Amino acid sequence: MSANQNHKLSVIPLGGVNEIGKNMYVIECGEDLIVVDCGSKFPDESLLGIDVIIPDITYLIENENKVRGLVVTHGHEDHIGGIPYIIKQLNMPIYATRLTLGLIKGKLKEHGLLGSTTLHQIEPQSEITLGTVPVSFFSTNHSIPDCLGIVFHTPQGTVVHTGDFKFDLTPVNNQYADIHKMAEIGKNGVLALLSESTNAERPGFTPSERLVGANIQEAFYNADGMIFITTFASNVHRLQQIIDASVKTDRKIALAGRSMVNVVDIASTLGYLNMPPNMLVDIAEVNKYKRNEITVMCTGSQGEPMAALGRIASGNHRQLAVHPGDTVIFASSPIPGNERNVARIVDNLFERKAKVIYGSGSSTGMHVSGHASQEELKLMLTLMKPQYFIPIHGEYRMLHLHRELAESVGVKANNIFILNNGDVVDFAGSEAFHERSVTNGDTYVDGLGIGDVGNVVLRDRKVLSADGILIIVVTIGKNDNKIVSGPDIISRGFVFVKESEGLMEEVHRITLQEMEQLLEKENKLHKPWNLYKQSLKESVGKFLYAKTKRRPMILPIIILV
Repeated sequence: MSANQNHKLSVIPLGGVNEIGKNMYVIECGEDLIVVDCGSKFPDESLLGIDVIIPDITYLIENENKVRGLVVTHGHEDHIGGIPYIIKQLNMPIYATRLTLGLIKGKLKEHGLLGSTTLHQIEPQSEITLGTVPVSFFSTNHSIPDCLGIVFHTPQGTVVHTGDFKFDLTPVNNQYADIHKMAEIGKNGVLALLSESTNAERPGFTPSERLVGANIQEAFYNADGMIFITTFASNVHRLQQIIDASVKTDRKIALAGRSMVNVVDIASTLGYLNMPPNMLVDIAEVNKYKRNEITVMCTGSQGEPMAALGRIASGNHRQLAVHPGDTVIFASSPIPGNERNVARIVDNLFERKAKVIYGSGSSTGMHVSGHASQEELKLMLTLMKPQYFIPIHGEYRMLHLHRELAESVGVKANNIFILNNGDVVDFAGSEAFHERSVTNGDTYVDGLGIGDVGNVVLRDRKVLSADGILIIVVTIGKNDNKIVSGPDIISRGFVFVKESEGLMEEVHRITLQEMEQLLEKENKLHKPWNLYKQSLKESVGKFLYAKTKRRPMILPIIILV
C-alpha cells in the first residue's frame, strides 16, 4: 500500500529489549497509539531500596490524546507488573483474556484503582478496533493459561506481536496453539513480526509441560515426610500438576506466600485450577496432620530471602518448619542473576537434613521452560513469513541469535532490526527506517513513590552503604558570629567513635579551624551558609580519604542561635 502520512506506522519498544522483563511495546498508526503489555522487573543489588522497575512512559504522556488502549498478551509479572503504577500516571482502557484480567483486577484493587479503570475481556477469536486500527488475536502456549499473540491490521500492512510462546503439542490444559490461524495470517502477508527471544540460545524444541507432571508425581510417591514445593505462583499449569500429584498421594495442600495465595484464589475462582473440596487447609492447621499428609505450595523459587521458602529454610517462619526427611522441590529454574540466592536456600535446607530436588536437568525434570527454543522460533518465522523482523524480549545476545535464526529461514538481513528501548522503526509503504528514538529508560518504584528516586538518590544510598555517614553539627551565635557549641561529630557506618578517638579529634580540629576562618572573612548580615557547608565537606573529606581511603557522606549542620 502506498505511503500515507495520515496512516504513518511506527513500532517502538519502551521496555523488554536488551533486558529480561519490563515489557512494553507501542504500535503507532496515524493518530492512534496502542500499547502492548506493561511489565515490571526486579532490581539488581546495585539499586538499593528499590522495589520494582517499570518503563518510562514519558512518550505516552506526551501523546496522551492518541493512546487508545493497553492490550495484554498474558498474566506474568514481566507483562502486567507495571500496570497499577502506569495507570496512576496515565489511565487507559485495558484489554486482556479472562485469567489475565483476573490477575490485573487483583493488582488494581490492591492499589485502589479498580473502580476507575476500564477493563475489556477478549478471547483468541475476538476482533476489536482501537481508534481506526482493527486488532485480532491468536492463541499460543506458554506457562500460564490464556496467552495471546496480537495482530494489528494497519493500512501500511499487518504487524504481529507473538507475546511469550512455545509450541506445546500436548498442553496440560488442552489450550492448543492455533497453528492454522498463524499460517493463515502469514499467507495473507505480514509486514513486520515482533517475536520473543528468551530461549534463542537453546537448540531444539522446548519439552512439553506434561513431562514435568510425571516427574512431580514420581517425587511425591517417593516422599516420606512433608513436601514443600516452590514454583512461580503464576505458573498455573505447574500448580495444577502439583494439585493432581497431591490428590494421588492423599495429601492436603497448604499455601505459603501472599502471591501464591492470591493466584490460587483467582485461578480457582475463575475455573483455571481444579481442586477437590476440603483439600485446601489453612497454614495454621498444618501441624494437626501427619507430615506425610501435607503438601506446602510456597513462594521463593528465586531464592528471595523474605519469601516463604527463604524464611522456612532459615528457620524464621512462624508456622512452618522443615524436619529431617522432609522433601523440598524446586519446580523452577533460577532467573539469571538469582543463582547464588537459590544456592544459599538449598544449602540451608540440606543443613536441616531435608531431601532437596532442584535444577532443571534430566536428573530431576522438575521444570521446563515456557519459551520457544530455536526450532520453534524458526517455525514461528516460517509460519508468519514477515517482510521485516524485530526480535524482542531478550538480552542482546538473545536478540542477535534470533536475528541469525531469521536469516536462516529467509528473512533478509537488512530487514531485521535489533533495537534499544526507545528506538523507533518507521514504516512508509513497503520500506522501514530506523532513524530516530523517543524518551525511554527505567522508572524506579520505592514504596509509594513512583519515579521519585533517581540517580542522585541511588548514588547517596550507595555511598551510605559502602562508607557510612559523618554528621558535623556546629552552633553559631547570630549576633557575634562566634561558635557557641561544637563542632559535634557523629559517625554512623563509618568508624566506631570510641576506637577512633584520635581521628575524631582531628576532624574536630579541622572543622573548628575551617569555621573560624570562614566566619572571620564574612561579617555580613546574610551568610553564605551553603558555601560554608561545601567548604567543610571538602576539607574534612580530603583529610578522611588521606587517613582511611574511605569517602563517607559528610553532612554539615549549622545551627543559628
